[in-house]
Amino acid sequence: MSKTTLRFKLLDIFYVVMMIVPIVFGIVLQVLTKPASEGVSITGARIFFTLKMPIQDFPVTESQINSALVLVTLLFFCLYMTHGLTAHIKLRRQHFAELIVEKVDGLVNENMGEYFIGFSPFIIAIMALSALSSLLSLCGLFPPTSDINIVGGWAILVFVIITYYKMKCGLLNYFKGFAEPVALLAPINFISEFATPISMAFRHYGNVLSGTVISVLIGTALGGLSTMLLGWLPGFLADIPFLQVGIPAVLSIYFDVFSGCLQAFIFAMLTMMYVSGAFDIDTYKARKAKKLSKTK
Repeated sequence: MSKTTLRFKLLDIFYVVMMIVPIVFGIVLQVLTKPASEGVSITGARIFFTLKMPIQDFPVTESQINSALVLVTLLFFCLYMTHGLTAHIKLRRQHFAELIVEKVDGLVNENMGEYFIGFSPFIIAIMALSALSSLLSLCGLFPPTSDINIVGGWAILVFVIITYYKMKCGLLNYFKGFAEPVALLAPINFISEFATPISMAFRHYGNVLSGTVISVLIGTALGGLSTMLLGWLPGFLADIPFLQVGIPAVLSIYFDVFSGCLQAFIFAMLTMMYVSGAFDIDTYKARKAKKLSKTK
């Protein structure tokens, strides 16, 4: 084996290990810091420590730590997928990487138009970050998408992008949009403008959180039902929650896997819809042509 091949394989192993290490770190941190509880326990993100700030203290929470772990995992996943890419495909992972790029480019082109084709990295980043954040619950970790502060931050970022593209057609055109179709609707349009990030955040957060709550409640109820119906079994068998075996796992497939990935897709679709809908490309081109004509 040549030194180049050995170095390539070692780097591959390093990337794979670094994809796993953040999740393992999160699990260890969860085991070491989470206090013991009895019965049903549904709480928000725990606060690990608080940083003193001049205006307001900054709490570092479980959702922030887990979000950082997800970002590190995604970083090394991208490094692994792009390691060794060549003009002529030599690695099987390159097929998968190119398939992702083609599908996302097609999705963006279909929903936003060719002008926004550069949005593909942003859209796949949103979907990957949201989906993996929701899937952390499979590892027993607090999913950041169950924290309104995390999802609200994403929604505010999308809102800033929406406003930017609205203003690309001119500041006057932006404010005129509040008076359409009639000036009397300006207050409603103004409220609707700022309701966009709120609705995006609460839709995503509410669906993920409700799934987590339902799973915990059903799992706890099955444990109690198992004790009530099978408590007559002899010895240690009476303490085994037989009804908790299998059913919570099936529910987890829906609430944690399917619903989490679905909400990631919906958030990305809403982002594409709002951003492309906020940008009138004909008005923008006319304004740009007018500026060019003045400079000549």
